[in-house]
Amino acid sequence: MATLADIGVSALINILSAFAFLLAFALLRIQPINDRVYFPKWYICGGRSSPRSSRNFVGKFVNLNVWTYLSFLNWMPQAMRMSESEIISHAGLDSAVFLRIYTLGLKIFIPTAIVALLILIPVNVSSGTLIFLKKELVVSDIDKLSISNVPAKSIRFFVHIALEYLFTIWICFLLYKEYDTIASMRLRFLASQRRSVEQFTVVVRNIPHTSGRSVSDAVDNFFQKNHPNHYIGHQAVYNANKFAKLARRRDRLQNWLDYYQLKFERHPDKRPTAKTGFLGLWGGKVDAIEYYKKLIKDLDKKMTLERQKIIKDPKSILPVAFLSFDSRWGAAVCAQTQQNKNPTLWLTNWAPEPRDVYWRNLAIPFFSLTIRKFIISMTVFALVFFYMIPIAFVQSLANLEGLERVAPFLRPVIELKFIKSFLQGFLPGLALKIFLYILPTVLLIMSKIEGHIALSTLERRAAAKYYYFMLVNVFLGSIVTGTAFEQLHAFLHQSPTQIPRTIGVSIPMKATFFMTYIMVDGWAGIAGEILRLKSLVIYHLKNMFLVKTERDREKAMDPGNVDFKETIPSLQLYFLLGIVYAVVTPILLPFILVFFALAYLVYRHQIINVYNQQYESAAAFWPHVHSRIIASLLISQLLLLGLLSTKEAAKSTPLLVILPLLTLVFHKYCKHRFEPAFRKYPLEEAMAKDVLEKTAEPGLNIKAYLADAYLHPIFRSFEVEEELVQVRVDKPQAQEAASPSSELSSPSPQHVHQSFPPHYDYSAPPPQPYYYHPPSPPHYVYHYQVEP
Repeated sequence: MATLADIGVSALINILSAFAFLLAFALLRIQPINDRVYFPKWYICGGRSSPRSSRNFVGKFVNLNVWTYLSFLNWMPQAMRMSESEIISHAGLDSAVFLRIYTLGLKIFIPTAIVALLILIPVNVSSGTLIFLKKELVVSDIDKLSISNVPAKSIRFFVHIALEYLFTIWICFLLYKEYDTIASMRLRFLASQRRSVEQFTVVVRNIPHTSGRSVSDAVDNFFQKNHPNHYIGHQAVYNANKFAKLARRRDRLQNWLDYYQLKFERHPDKRPTAKTGFLGLWGGKVDAIEYYKKLIKDLDKKMTLERQKIIKDPKSILPVAFLSFDSRWGAAVCAQTQQNKNPTLWLTNWAPEPRDVYWRNLAIPFFSLTIRKFIISMTVFALVFFYMIPIAFVQSLANLEGLERVAPFLRPVIELKFIKSFLQGFLPGLALKIFLYILPTVLLIMSKIEGHIALSTLERRAAAKYYYFMLVNVFLGSIVTGTAFEQLHAFLHQSPTQIPRTIGVSIPMKATFFMTYIMVDGWAGIAGEILRLKSLVIYHLKNMFLVKTERDREKAMDPGNVDFKETIPSLQLYFLLGIVYAVVTPILLPFILVFFALAYLVYRHQIINVYNQQYESAAAFWPHVHSRIIASLLISQLLLLGLLSTKEAAKSTPLLVILPLLTLVFHKYCKHRFEPAFRKYPLEEAMAKDVLEKTAEPGLNIKAYLADAYLHPIFRSFEVEEELVQVRVDKPQAQEAASPSSELSSPSPQHVHQSFPPHYDYSAPPPQPYYYHPPSPPHYVYHYQVEP
């Protein structure tokens, strides 16, 4: 059991680590050579240019301005300067609401910590029960500050119960206000959002096979019949795996061509050469520029033939399509209603925004989704179970005194003062952090196998799995496993009737382990997040060995994004620890407060200067955050109820029974009051926005605007040249090429025109996916590709 001295050693190590990380960041960020690592967000949005371009040779690498070193901590006030509305405009609503979770934590735990420390600590310390149990249990000075120090049948338990009611009321009040505020923010964000293609688009899955009809004809016939006034067409999805491989190969060839052309521009007196053998290591020497131009030209011909082959093959069309509507109201009606008497057919839902689509999963047959989800559920259960083994080992490090009694031969090594303090105060939290490092990636892969078609949904599902894992393994597993090691000696030397009492008393004793975990993960870990050491090293390695063109340098920058699948479950663990231990061991609350304050500052800086979100879900994750904070309240109440039952507090314990019921009633009310704003789009809002838009832009051609909205990303870098190859799709059995001049009329839903450029310019960077501009020709471009 860690003592106050052990906790002090751990605090010293983690405070020094956090300070070192923050100091290193403050110095590294002002060096010109690192500018793209610490300010990539501004490069992407065009608000910053490289400081190395206008400096001398040394100044391109090292900051020679002495004043900047004296004010190197100015990043802290700068991070707080941007208002919430500016953050929404700059980074999106997801990022703004993510930051509000940290402010909610501060609002909850600052008053809670003050009240608990001023009232409960004196109540617990003055009881002195653990002094008489030292011979039976492994206890520390910190345990004397917890509820374990209160004697059985004590009237003092009324104080703990009263504060549990008070804390629950305070947390529910803040949760209600926060849910109301975020729901209003979401509706305002959607109402003020400029026109975007996902507002007019619905995805339909599990399209039934109709004898004698293609998938495209079946879709048109069904939705023209059931949505005749608003349906204007659909965009088919093709399974073109071979074409994707050709596109990736062409991208690599174009990159080499750019490199050699840039090399020739710098040294025009000498034409660059390349070897034609494997990886350019051997073979005859040829003119590199002409060689790669020829390879690209030959590959373009293959890609054009492969595209036409895909279009002519009816089997390449998947039973999924993106439906286009002429109004938001029409799209909302289709997305939010059942389309067929068979609820498993013609499944419609709002289409994710184009950059949020996970294209690979569109090819998964609908009937396999249930099987996939069942298999993944069983796999997650097994993963949670088997992870208990390393968790048990970690807990053995956290309970050395208990281990000494079982294995006395380890005593000579363990009793060395520094080793003992290090093992108990720092190593357990670090070891648990290492065990959890790869877990979010594994859970994300599992979520992808389940078949979700949106990146945001994938991350929310992975976050849910990670939360359950943290709840079972990190929280409950740490308590149960730690108790087994810690109380093994007592269990073997007492009657079975005393075991429940021993477990009830020892649950608060795990606060010392969670203190070390918070310091490692929440103090040093968060400070390490702002340093971006991994991204810094990778960027400079790529710059030295892989970067050949400016486009390569942009890719090497890698701004990253808020990793919702890992950060939100970790946040919910901190809420759980704070809420559970507020009444049981309130001395843990200051550790929680330091985490929330430091993390808020760090993530505010990262969101403003570094992260570039892949998608915008308009805070769709908030209902999950709310529900899991409610779950933390219920766990806290049930844990206190069980703890008091071991204390023989028969007079005070029944007062707690009603509290979980009241908490569930509050949760149900919030769910019905606010959650629809996160699940459905109000028809009133959709109609109001449609009317406003038609008044402001009466001549808007919505067909042209939606033409190539859901084009697969590998096609977005294609630049249409003067001569286009036109393909008209009337029936799956009849496709023919047409000239550009003959097929420029606006398409009807039954006849969709396909436009394919014979040559593609990969050198140009792809457009930013957040902006959607209508294409020049007023006809549809309906080509999609799904990778394996």
